[in-house]
Amino acid sequence: MIETDILIIGAGPVGLFTVFEAGLIKLRCHLIDSLGQPGGQLTEIYPKKPIYDIPGYPKILAGELIDNLMEQIAPFEPGFTLGERAEEIVKDDEGKWIVTTNKGTQHKASVIAIAGGLGVFEPRKPPLKGLDHFEDHGVDYIVKEPEKFRDKHVVLAGGGDSALDWSIELSQIAKRVTLVHRRDQFRGALDSVEKAFELANSGKMDIFTNSQITAIGGNGHLQNVTITNKAKEEQVVDTDYFIPLFGLSPKLGPLANWNLGLNGNAIKVDPLDYSTDVEGIYAIGDINDYPGKLKLILCGFHEATLMVQSAFKRIYPEKHLSFKYTTVNGVNAF
Repeated sequence: MIETDILIIGAGPVGLFTVFEAGLIKLRCHLIDSLGQPGGQLTEIYPKKPIYDIPGYPKILAGELIDNLMEQIAPFEPGFTLGERAEEIVKDDEGKWIVTTNKGTQHKASVIAIAGGLGVFEPRKPPLKGLDHFEDHGVDYIVKEPEKFRDKHVVLAGGGDSALDWSIELSQIAKRVTLVHRRDQFRGALDSVEKAFELANSGKMDIFTNSQITAIGGNGHLQNVTITNKAKEEQVVDTDYFIPLFGLSPKLGPLANWNLGLNGNAIKVDPLDYSTDVEGIYAIGDINDYPGKLKLILCGFHEATLMVQSAFKRIYPEKHLSFKYTTVNGVNAF
């Protein structure tokens, strides 16, 4: 059982900044995210996309913003449960929330802050026969622990930044990396494309363009994939792992069953403190809805700031919380 003051559902930029604001008033945080790394869609979908509306930064790359947030919250030592989805929620005899993930990890907290962005990101899966049979037995949709692929044959599919970046990264530790893309040009950053082809030219990885994975096979564990090009020519490649990286589809997921007030796929909140109609549960960032709502990262930062003040009063109703400027008080960890 993982215990904390505020359990944050979603480790995107708003969830991460919540750790900082909570830390300033001595509240501990733990984050759950279905993705394998912090950052939400900023790191998973467009890490090299420039963002122009973060105060103090005329331009900052999405991935760089997440790196900065991780550095900013490091003194407060937040916990992370990554690659798992918040699934079930119940209240215990103490009035605290128990949240269990799809993999059975349990968390206990006085307050829950849903900072799920657009919701749970579920991988877009290729239409391959028997794919579900090999999930967790050679087929992965996220790279949670790169060391898992050391000295293994790995086939990745996709044409975006995630497919390129992970192919490049894994080529340093895997026995063999093969990247398959159905088009002749990649959508990722130019420098990543150039580096991937440099590795291919030096024999450190294989790249198949205008091709798709059309079949997978194995006995208990994945053993091979079939690559088919536009000319319908097939090639069977032995592999230990297949990682399709075709992007993510946002869905509200199990949160839809938490008896929260909804407006479509958004959670209705009170703009005074971003509390939901369920006591002790808040929603901040793109996942919430209220009159005048703007889906901007900086608005999520504002919501997180006010939310933790309300959370403190809920957790410690007998204590007086006095607001202090960080310019005067500094940033003091636990």
